[in-house]
Amino acid sequence: MKLARALFAPRAVALIGASGDAAKNTARPQRFLKKHRYAGRILPINPARAEVLGERAWPSLAEAPGEIDHAFVMAPGEAVEQALEDCGRRKVPVMSVFTDGFADAGEEGMARQARLVARARELGVRILGPNSMGVVDIPGRLALTVNAVLEMDTLPGGATSIVSQSGTMLGALLSRGAARGLGFAKLVSLGNEADIGAGELVELLAEDADTQVILLFLETVRDAERLAVAARRAHSAGKPVVAYKLGRSQLGEALARSHTGALAGADAAFDAYFRDCGIVRVDMLETLLEIAPLVAGRKPPDLDRAARVAVVTTTGGGAASVVDRLGMFGIETVAPNSKSPIVDLTMAATAEKYTAVLDDLLASPQCDGVLAVVGSSAQFHPQLAVEPIVRSKKSAKPLAVFLTPHAERSLSLLAGHGIAAFRTPEACADALAAYFAWRSPRTRAAAASTEWPPNWPRRGRLDEAQALRLFASLGIPVAEHAIAQPPGYAHAVPYPVAAKALSAQLLHKTEAGAVCLGIADRTGFDREVRAMLGRVPAAREVLVQKMESGLAEAIVGYRDDAVVGPIVLVGAGGTLAEIYRDYALRLAPVSEEEAQEMIARVKGLATLRGYRGLPRGDARALAQAVAALSRLALIRGRPVAEAEANPVIVKGEGAVAVDGLVVMKE
Repeated sequence: MKLARALFAPRAVALIGASGDAAKNTARPQRFLKKHRYAGRILPINPARAEVLGERAWPSLAEAPGEIDHAFVMAPGEAVEQALEDCGRRKVPVMSVFTDGFADAGEEGMARQARLVARARELGVRILGPNSMGVVDIPGRLALTVNAVLEMDTLPGGATSIVSQSGTMLGALLSRGAARGLGFAKLVSLGNEADIGAGELVELLAEDADTQVILLFLETVRDAERLAVAARRAHSAGKPVVAYKLGRSQLGEALARSHTGALAGADAAFDAYFRDCGIVRVDMLETLLEIAPLVAGRKPPDLDRAARVAVVTTTGGGAASVVDRLGMFGIETVAPNSKSPIVDLTMAATAEKYTAVLDDLLASPQCDGVLAVVGSSAQFHPQLAVEPIVRSKKSAKPLAVFLTPHAERSLSLLAGHGIAAFRTPEACADALAAYFAWRSPRTRAAAASTEWPPNWPRRGRLDEAQALRLFASLGIPVAEHAIAQPPGYAHAVPYPVAAKALSAQLLHKTEAGAVCLGIADRTGFDREVRAMLGRVPAAREVLVQKMESGLAEAIVGYRDDAVVGPIVLVGAGGTLAEIYRDYALRLAPVSEEEAQEMIARVKGLATLRGYRGLPRGDARALAQAVAALSRLALIRGRPVAEAEANPVIVKGEGAVAVDGLVVMKE
């Protein structure tokens, strides 16, 4: 592939803005290329010097000789635009831009970046960056970067590649990995992703012969659709993709809108997105670094139950520190043929016995993975503590090792044999939890798009009657209702009824005093409605609904997320939905079967399954409602920003939506 060769294996590199002062950042790429034995031609571009660090320099790219595959731009200001023009004239296929001051510098910088990309497309030049620290290809001896970590004498080679939106963290991962004996293939700093993005790079790495595992350090996802396609391609190629994404604590923009907005915030949407496209998500930076051997060469476990891990240890306390955290993730610890939850070899840990126990556990059908916890001997006697693990039989089942002391030699020994080793119990448990949560990319059945009815509102909030009408059109049963109008507020809904002030401006009606429940007769209705409209003077019409009761209340929500696209949610419903935060989330649309799997993950809906002898509810009817609402994703143009049925009352037979909220995009 032309792009892959220009990025990772250029025959000639032009360094635009190369400095003759070896202490400057802009001198680093040239020094690093020579230090790490780059075999191609190096062409420093500097109009003020005839020679740079022992290499002949050229005043401009136009005057540099020969064919050039990759230009690395460090020149400031308007020189970037001029470098692009020069690359276009010289037919340089890729230009990496270290220079900042583009989308990272506010609206003016964003406009400048947009102009740069538009011109690059006219010229046929691909851009990495701006604000990119460059590219490293360790097997190819390409060190085209300003990252100071490349000062190290030897770069650790391996089969793991990293794509990072942070150039600094790229160096951190490389140096931390080297300290553990972990090696890498290709490392790319994305910068602003003005043109070449994470998705396209994952596609290239899926085809790369040197790469077995792809690690992503993400601050956001700029092209979710492209990355999802790339992750699926990597899965087909047998190359796991693992992501560490910042922003776990950030709340979504829609929090003030509804319960769905609060529950399905930005991070929850990313969780659903990563799961959907088969990306392993880890919580800790240490885990991102150390998990690669755990997933390399393996397929997603696709478990539909709690994972079971067998633990063998020579230190009870060390094992407990991991087992405790595994329990927090819902992972069970087992010890086949033992009453203890772990296999403790503290008093009988001969090398032969250790290896035999590991082999038995790796072969046992009673566990899904094995964790070996090694005590103090790992620091000074790796031949006793670690070699028995190295000699264990290879298995499709994952094997993780936690070393309780600081033991660099043991870490390197395990890494050299492709065994995942961890320095902290937290990272070890996080890696195992991430592995067992790993799912194959979801295959979505083809579905035809539908049209939004031409006479329905396309902007603002729908009032509740309109929302219920939309739900009914999707196939969701709704409570019997009527609109009562002044002056008499007549209606034909049989008592007992609920009365609600009808206004698109009322988001949380309960808090506004705009809901009256269990009205028994007309006299009570007149009294309650009069008082309610006094509290909500902006409303004149009243929505009258038949009172409904059932076995459980659920929330069913939909949101078109600005980054990952449409998502659907089901959880324990009612006014306390945000407090319980008990829900399952998936990318929309979902099938009824997928909706049933979501419902099974919601603890508060266990009552529907006949928990402790309680009557069973119609979980299938609820699943049908979830699938139906998720089909808002199929409406052409996706005009609905957010929709919520809360509560949906689940009965012994059937389920009915009682409250409705719909927010349009326009």
